[in-house]
Amino acid sequence: MAKSPERGAPVPDFTLPGVQVTAGEAARREYTLSAERGRPLVLAFYPGDDTAVCTRQLCSYTSGFESFENLGAAVWGISPQDVDSHERFARKHGLAMPLLADTGVAVSRQYGITLGSAGLRRSVFVLDGQGIVRWKHVTLIGLMFPSAEQIASQVASLAA
Repeated sequence: MAKSPERGAPVPDFTLPGVQVTAGEAARREYTLSAERGRPLVLAFYPGDDTAVCTRQLCSYTSGFESFENLGAAVWGISPQDVDSHERFARKHGLAMPLLADTGVAVSRQYGITLGSAGLRRSVFVLDGQGIVRWKHVTLIGLMFPSAEQIASQVASLAA
């Protein structure tokens, strides 16, 4: 298993299929990390759609979504479920961010956050406009997650 990228290190590039639901319309496309260069990016890896903690986490990020947008940052949710599952999850809970499907957990493996056959560790990476890790939170047990305010504070510090 790869080691999780450390602060100050570049992250591996990837392309994953995903969906974003806006005003009831689902837009499916490929999301490529390197295409986001030039602005901060928050990668929120979560274990599963429509599970209790993941739902609380992504709903809290949706509640704070405007603060990310005001900072010029994109937020992507990434988990092993497929795009159809992501679309149902996003519609059910009104999630604002794109949800990307890492169905083979290849990207999660590259980021060093897999737990063998048990899935992945709940993890958040804040990247600067060059794709460098500036902050990260990787859990040992996936019951806790950083708040939208905590993450937005880290994004805001990039402009300082």
